[in-house]
Amino acid sequence: MTDNSYVHRLHAGAPGKPILFALHGTGGDENQFFDFARRLLPDATIVSPRGDVFEFGAARFFKRTGEGVYDMVDLGRATGKMAGFVENLAAEHRASAILGLGFSNGANILANVLIEKGLFDASALMHPLIPFRPKANPALANRKVLITAGERDPISPPGVTRALADYFESQKASVVTEWHSGGHDIRPNEIDAVGVLFEPYR
Repeated sequence: MTDNSYVHRLHAGAPGKPILFALHGTGGDENQFFDFARRLLPDATIVSPRGDVFEFGAARFFKRTGEGVYDMVDLGRATGKMAGFVENLAAEHRASAILGLGFSNGANILANVLIEKGLFDASALMHPLIPFRPKANPALANRKVLITAGERDPISPPGVTRALADYFESQKASVVTEWHSGGHDIRPNEIDAVGVLFEPYR
């Protein structure tokens, strides 16, 4: 039997409403974006899992061998596990739409689930880093993808961010990219852009 479980927080929303998965960055936990997600979509089911990999005590969703260098085998494991977790809870709560919000490492696992499985109707990828060429996936057509980024982000370089946006556009997803002048930090214009992305699902 596949283990699709995570330690997580869950708020069960109203019947027929979306489900929103909020995925933390390295060193965060299930509390990092839970309240923010609830404010975004008060009637939705909110799920915030804790990463099951620990790097020097910091929770992550998959292993890496160095800064920006992913353990691709473990990324595959984590992607399959997250996809199962998402599918199971979306079915259990009879969600009208599946939404994702992730920052940094959380954005990376969210992006890779999108790349491999589709699944999410709308996704907010905040400072993602996908340092490889993703495979084509026709299931991404018409999916809504927001990518937020810093022009001076040392962890998620702008060139790699633009390549990811180009990839999603090439798969015919609906892509918006929101930049700020800083680094690997979340700024108000990003928060506003996330609100715009999810407004139709309120």
